[in-house]
Amino acid sequence: MLLIFDCDGVLVDSEPLSCRIDAEILTECGAPYTAEEVARDFTGVSVKDQITRIESERGIRLPDDFTERLNRTLFKRFETDLKPIEGVRDAILSLPFPRCVASSSIPERIALSLRVTGLADLFENIFSSTQVARGKPAPDLFLHAANQMNARPEDCLVIEDSTAGVQAALAAGMRVIGFVGGSHCGPEHAEKLRQAGAQAILHRMSMLAEEL
Repeated sequence: MLLIFDCDGVLVDSEPLSCRIDAEILTECGAPYTAEEVARDFTGVSVKDQITRIESERGIRLPDDFTERLNRTLFKRFETDLKPIEGVRDAILSLPFPRCVASSSIPERIALSLRVTGLADLFENIFSSTQVARGKPAPDLFLHAANQMNARPEDCLVIEDSTAGVQAALAAGMRVIGFVGGSHCGPEHAEKLRQAGAQAILHRMSMLAEEL
């Protein structure tokens, strides 16, 4: 069995921080959003797809340097404030299965997130939505990860915190556990992931081995 981990909200507790900064930069660029709206609409979605959707729905064009401004602010804050999901390192080390990361984030953000949280040594194989044509909820990223890891989709288990990620895993023909242990997950989050198709819900990363 191959374990495929999302990064933001599964390995690192980044979602509240990133949604707040995303909302700030969007608002500065003439597309007002709250952190709550960003979390609701774009958790698990690549920045490229986020930009496309905002420009289409709001009939605007974001500045050409939007992504650069967002990443510059976000990376600076990650260096000082980003924390790992509680118990995730021990949970991963307790499992005998091959593993990888498949995230909607760009490779630089994934690498930074894993480095500052002390998780970089756990993953030799990291895959980003920048490597495929379509991001989550399309299955492309998970299928790419499985192919690169020489695993059949039916032999993969995905751990995801977003509805887009759950939908992508199911579309790829993989089993998926919904993780609701991040600080961005409210009491209704588990039900959202169940409705999206998660076959099990994990409340704490320390329970991962038991769930498997």
